[in-house]
Amino acid sequence: MDNMIDNFGKISINQKTGNERLTFNGQETGLKLIDFWQWGVSDIISNATRGKLAEFIVASALSIDLTIVRDEWSPYDLESPDGIKIEVKASSYLQSWKQKDFSKISFSIRTARFWDVETSTYSETPSRIADIYVFCLLNYRDSNTLNPLNLDQWEFYVLPTSSVNNYKRSQSSITLKSLQTLSVSSRYDQLREIIITKYWESKSSPNR
Repeated sequence: MDNMIDNFGKISINQKTGNERLTFNGQETGLKLIDFWQWGVSDIISNATRGKLAEFIVASALSIDLTIVRDEWSPYDLESPDGIKIEVKASSYLQSWKQKDFSKISFSIRTARFWDVETSTYSETPSRIADIYVFCLLNYRDSNTLNPLNLDQWEFYVLPTSSVNNYKRSQSSITLKSLQTLSVSSRYDQLREIIITKYWESKSSPNR
């Protein structure tokens, strides 16, 4: 059967419920999409999944419409209802693998070449597109009670991108100690106000 069609536009992705069924030869297999989710992304402590969870947490704090599916190819992670473009980074002292000691906390701030959906090409020059960076630390050290779904275990640091661009020590990563000199930690319920405040402060700053 020829499934090829003459249409290479962006595919519209609708939010799934988890009840969608896997089929074969027109028959249900007994498997649902939620079975895949449970199998594939239950480890919310792992680096890759924890990063997406952090994006979800920040999105919820900003009242972003969570029925719109996350765009894997966007040049920034989130856009607030106010139009603020946000990059989210996550780190944790504890990992899901066996550790000899707590992980040292640092966050990537590398510039990147971004995918242009209009031209289907990568940008020529690496850059930072977001207005604001949110650094999410799973600040918890007891592996027996670690729970990334407990938002009391997280703390957040917010920096305008101009501060990231001007960070002298490195342009590839930033340590927790450096973050603590440039920003103050915030709780989940403070995050929205701090992001908005930092955004407007950066817009009014003559050095941005």
